[in-house]
Amino acid sequence: MKYLCLIYEDETLWQKIPKAEAEKVFGEYFAFQDSIKKSGHYVGGNPLQPTHTATTVRVRNGKVSTTDGPFAETKEQLGGYYLIDAKDLNDALQVASRIPSARLGSIEVRPIMEVEAP
Repeated sequence: MKYLCLIYEDETLWQKIPKAEAEKVFGEYFAFQDSIKKSGHYVGGNPLQPTHTATTVRVRNGKVSTTDGPFAETKEQLGGYYLIDAKDLNDALQVASRIPSARLGSIEVRPIMEVEAP
C-alpha cells in the first residue's frame, strides 16, 4: 500500500541554523533516502520551495481566483514529501519516524486512495 509522508516544519528554522548543522541534516536526509531506496519503500519524494512561492487557486461560482501563499497561516509549513510503499500503516509509521524533520517538526502519514478510472 502506498503512503504519503508529508513533512511539516517551521521553514524559518533553516535561516537560523548554522551552516554546518544544516549540512548535517541534509546528509541525514540523503542517508535516509538511500536506506528507503535499498529497503524498497521509496516511490518518490521532493523538497518544496518556501511557502512565499506558493499560489492558492480557488473556483467559486465558476470564477477562478488566486492568492499568494498557502491557504492557511500555521506554525509549521509543508516543506516536502516522500511517497512510500509499505506493507501496512505500522510499517509506514516506522519509515516516517526516520525522516530527519520528525525531530524538528512533524510528519503526517496518509494512505493513498487507489482509484481506477471508469
